This record gives sequence, C-alpha cells and structure tokens, in this order.
Amino acid sequence: MTSSTQRHFEASVTNGGFILRAAAVSGFLLLSGCSMFSHKHEKPAIPKTADAETLYNYGIDALHTGHYELAGGEFELLQQNYPYSGFTGNAELMEGYAYYLQGEYALSVQQLERYLQLHPTSPDAAYAFYLRALCYYEQIANVERDQQGTVEALDALEEVITRFPQTSYARDAQLKIDLCRDHLAGKEMLVGRWYQQQRNYEAAMTRYQRVVQDYQTTNHVAEALERLVEVYLALGLKDQAHQTAAVLGYNYPDSQWYRYAYNDLRENKLLKSDLKKPVVHPGQRDHRGFFSRMWHSVF
Repeated sequence: MTSSTQRHFEASVTNGGFILRAAAVSGFLLLSGCSMFSHKHEKPAIPKTADAETLYNYGIDALHTGHYELAGGEFELLQQNYPYSGFTGNAELMEGYAYYLQGEYALSVQQLERYLQLHPTSPDAAYAFYLRALCYYEQIANVERDQQGTVEALDALEEVITRFPQTSYARDAQLKIDLCRDHLAGKEMLVGRWYQQQRNYEAAMTRYQRVVQDYQTTNHVAEALERLVEVYLALGLKDQAHQTAAVLGYNYPDSQWYRYAYNDLRENKLLKSDLKKPVVHPGQRDHRGFFSRMWHSVF
C-alpha cells in the first residue's frame, strides 16, 4: 500500500461513514481477548454464530494484520448474512479496499461501483471514487504497451476532481493526472520516433504535434519541438523548421534540445539573427546524431 493510500484510508476510518476504528478494536478485544497481538500470520478463529458487529471487527483486524483475503471474506460474509445491518454499507466499501490491497483491481472496481450504486450520497463516496481511480492507476502499463489503461485512469481521476474538488483526494488525483498525461505524451513520442526512424515523416510529425498541442505541461514538449525541426528539415519545410526552433529557443533556451535544433539549422545554413545562440556548458557536446539522441531520450 502506498503512503498516500494509507493516509487516505486512515482518514476515512476516523471520519465520515466508517465505524470508528477505536470502537471496532475495543469491541474486538472484548470478544477475542488478546488476538490483536497474535502473530501476523495467525488467522483469528471466527465463531460460527458471529453477529454483524463481530464479523466487521474481525474484518478490520484482518486488514490491520495483513490478512487481506481473510478480511474480504469477513466483509462478504457479513453482507450475505446481515444485508440490513448498520455495518453492511461499511463492509461493502471495505471489501473493495481489501481487494485493492490484494492487487485484485478488477474485483475492487466492481465492488466499489456496486457500493456507489447503493450509497450514492454516502459520506465515504469521495473515498470510494478515489479508490476506484487508484485501481485503474495501478494498472498503467509501460509506454511500449497499449495505453488504454492510462486513459481509463485519467478519466477516473478527473471524475474525483469534478465531484469532490475541495478534498484531499482531489489534490492527490491532480498529481496523478499529471503523471498520466506525461505517460501518454511519452507514448506519443515513442511512436513518433519510430515513424521518424522509418522515414514516415508525416506520421511522425502528427505525433510530435499532438504532444506540443495536447500535453503542453509535460516534460516531453522540448524534445517534441526539436523532433519537429528535424522532420520539417527532412521534408524541406525550411520556414516551419526555423519557426519551430524559435519557439523551442524561447521556451527552453537552456535545454539540450534547443542546442540540437540550433545545430541542425546551422548545418543546413538556415540560421537567422532572431535565433539566440545556445549556451554550451563545459563537458557538453554541441551535436549528436538521431540514434544517439533517441537513446538519450529513452534512457
């Protein structure tokens, strides 16, 4: 469990619709003596005739001792045997949390969506939406693979911000949205470089332009502009190459990518007075070939 997820869980347990952890723990101690202090891997024995509160307390204890699968079973049993108990709504949400901790993200999403359908106005709805978004976020694939999961994570995180803009969940969701967008931009760059390597310059240009237009706040924009300079030069579009280099120099004057673009224009005798000469720091090389730069951008 990440630290941010743990913090949000602790906040949810002590605020809003969850049964107070202190009450759950104290009730459990009365029922089971010192089992809270038993070895982590010892599963607490559950009375066959356990009532709803006992099942809920056992589930909470199982969560805190790392028995996530057991915890999910307790919460599910509670729902089956006591569908109208005051503990049932909390158990539905906690079962989704237990699935999340097991890495069973599809099951967690299914359970959380069920909870939200049954309790749309719950004080813990914000947490349920946030946890649902985390399930998608945890499944984001490497940029070499399909990024549909990243798109789904982005949509789910944006829903958290739209529905609960003033919460801590929204603030954390925004940070993750930035990472998702950077990831999607990285995918576009990867595909664009491949097209450029294959000399499919029009397709490469489309990918790089998408990064510049749609992912302006990511770390990939400077490289995308430099790659566009290369593509424009390859297509004989000299004015576009110069204009793009000027934009790159204005926004990223100290970047390595501006140095590459500047040197490309110089080698093609296209330098104009409006382009400021980049600063080359000691130990830095003025120019690299495409494959060297591709290696650097990936690694």
